[in-house]
Amino acid sequence: MKLTKTLMTTTVLTVAAAGAYAESHGNMANSMTLVSWGGAYQASQQKAYVEPYLAMHPEVSASWDESSNEAVAKLRAMNEAGNITWDLVDVVASDAIRLCDEGLAMEIDPETDLAAAPDGTSAEDDFGDLLVSDCFIPQIVYSTTFGYRTDMVGDTPPTDVCAVFDLETYPGKRALEKRPINNMEWALLCDGVAKDEVYDVLETEEGQEQALAKLDTIKDSVIWWSAGADTPQLLADGEVVMGSTYNGRLFSVIEEQKQPVAMLWDAQVFDLDGWIIPAGLPEDRLARVKDFLKFATDTQRLADQAKYISYGPARQSSAPLVGKHAELGIEMAPHMPTDPENAKNTFLYNYEFWADYRDDIDAKFQAWLAQ
Repeated sequence: MKLTKTLMTTTVLTVAAAGAYAESHGNMANSMTLVSWGGAYQASQQKAYVEPYLAMHPEVSASWDESSNEAVAKLRAMNEAGNITWDLVDVVASDAIRLCDEGLAMEIDPETDLAAAPDGTSAEDDFGDLLVSDCFIPQIVYSTTFGYRTDMVGDTPPTDVCAVFDLETYPGKRALEKRPINNMEWALLCDGVAKDEVYDVLETEEGQEQALAKLDTIKDSVIWWSAGADTPQLLADGEVVMGSTYNGRLFSVIEEQKQPVAMLWDAQVFDLDGWIIPAGLPEDRLARVKDFLKFATDTQRLADQAKYISYGPARQSSAPLVGKHAELGIEMAPHMPTDPENAKNTFLYNYEFWADYRDDIDAKFQAWLAQ
């Protein structure tokens, strides 16, 4: 099966140049380039807040670029070339921290740049601890976890994440992301390292070698993915028995596509995803982006996103507004990674660790892959 993945899709959108922000900040640009991850997640963004914004403002064109998995490298290159072509970029929290530290993302003032909650609670208080960087505006709480083919696991479906390393009980291909994040943590957990010691071990050369040695035991049985849509497609086609991806992508293949796939929530890795504004935008483009951003991250828009995908909204005020799936009519709360039944054994992602160690461990991981 050949995976079809378009690295960049352009959707012509229309947005107006009028509005209160424009009145106080001068003219707004007539176009935006929004960067995201493609697939079901990007579709949820389009439906929840891009389309409503367009309906309010019918004049400006914009395009989607599905390059979020390469955001750090591409923004570094754009900055070096002095040509910032992106206007708003969706990234995971650790990448936001790196981009902020490197001066490649703009600092945000939650009080002026983000909308207050409907009851008047400030955006800063509403987002709370999820504002993990001065440059980061969180949208969702999601997890990276595993799905498995229910018809390929025999009479004993997996309940433990370490089933990924059990080729005898669960023979067949696995799908893992082509980067060290999460894979290194799961490898150490399944090699006997206590959950609260994983990052202490992983910051050492010996710990990194231990994780890679564990991954070596299944390396020949792994299909490596780069796009979040890859694992659901591999599972749907029966090319892998199990694979990691974002929980919302698995929700889509299970509930929307009705494939014989089930969730393995054990040791799901909680993470945050949200927006950054690239540093150095011209004033007219910055004005447009800020106007859109204030709308797209308000209480109702983040709650609306949960109608289309099983990611928890990042604002506290949005949670009570989460209801049923817009098309399936099913309650979404039980499909969230934060649901108590699903969150019995979670692994908390360490943003600071990966912001500090990402480049070095990435290089080591890619060298290992090439061996």
